[in-house]
Amino acid sequence: MGVVNKGITWTDVLDRPLRDLRISVTDRCNFRCRYCMPAEVFGPDYSFLPREELLTFEEILRLVRLFAAGGVEKVRITGGEPLLRRNLPRRLVEMVKGVEGIKDVALTTNASLLAGQAKLLKEAGLDRVNVSLDALDPQVFARMNGHRSDLSRVLTGIEAAEAAGLRVKVNMVVQKGVNEDQILPMARYFREKGPILRLIEFMDVGNSNNWDLKQVVPKWEMLEMIREEMPLEKMKPNYYGEVADRYRYRGSDREIGVIASVTDTFCSSCTRARLSADGRLFTCLFATEGTDLRGPLRGGAGDEELLNRIRAVWSRRRDRYSDERHTWTQDLPRKKKVEMSFIGG
Repeated sequence: MGVVNKGITWTDVLDRPLRDLRISVTDRCNFRCRYCMPAEVFGPDYSFLPREELLTFEEILRLVRLFAAGGVEKVRITGGEPLLRRNLPRRLVEMVKGVEGIKDVALTTNASLLAGQAKLLKEAGLDRVNVSLDALDPQVFARMNGHRSDLSRVLTGIEAAEAAGLRVKVNMVVQKGVNEDQILPMARYFREKGPILRLIEFMDVGNSNNWDLKQVVPKWEMLEMIREEMPLEKMKPNYYGEVADRYRYRGSDREIGVIASVTDTFCSSCTRARLSADGRLFTCLFATEGTDLRGPLRGGAGDEELLNRIRAVWSRRRDRYSDERHTWTQDLPRKKKVEMSFIGG
């Protein structure tokens, strides 16, 4: 298939361009993190998607080409835990990297399986990895991931990714009363080691994590904790739509970031679309429903038909969930939102 409408950039109702596509390749994960897949919900009897309902790598490739025609330049492969999907490096990463117009391919992972695949991922063309790691204290780490992994496996995975030549960022979700005491140890460790640490406010993604505003450690509080020991200087964004506020440790070239979708929202510059493992298109991390692309794809729809379907969804997009969150009251019923494990972070 050739690139359709090459050079076109789609924009939504609020004039936000489509630049990033996040692709979930599985709804399964080998961790049970409290803020994403709590074990009491995602237990032994939980019904995950059967294999035949997952998009094949060839189907994903076809959709990536269409999204690239609408302006997508960056693709992030996510999950669940994407490294649970067989043959991911040699097949999907390599194919996506070869799509005309795609400039950057990344992977979000818990890194428990990364050590054995980092070299293959780099050879396939992967540019970078985002590793989820919420604590350096082994006991805190174990509690947060449902006692599913040893800390050393994750740290070894990070080291393997760097050794392979991949750029690495580390994402830490911070919950008050759970792991805020790990902010300084994490900042010290990764300032020394090199990977950029990004502190993330605990978000109300999905309906399974019992989110409460009282559990959010706000951006300003996290920054103050670090500044008391390690002075920071604000940095400019790398590009339009970057979600993390960037800071440099004064007197060095080392960097740290904060993603504050609760207290300092960034909906106005959001350029991200999300594709679920079963082929539904979501236009917001906090969406309540998605648009089916797998049905038309498997039903024989041509490229132009699929392209028009995707473009229509984006052109109607007006999501501003994080901006509007503060208008809620406790009396309002919560919307049934898609789970993070289904569409990725």
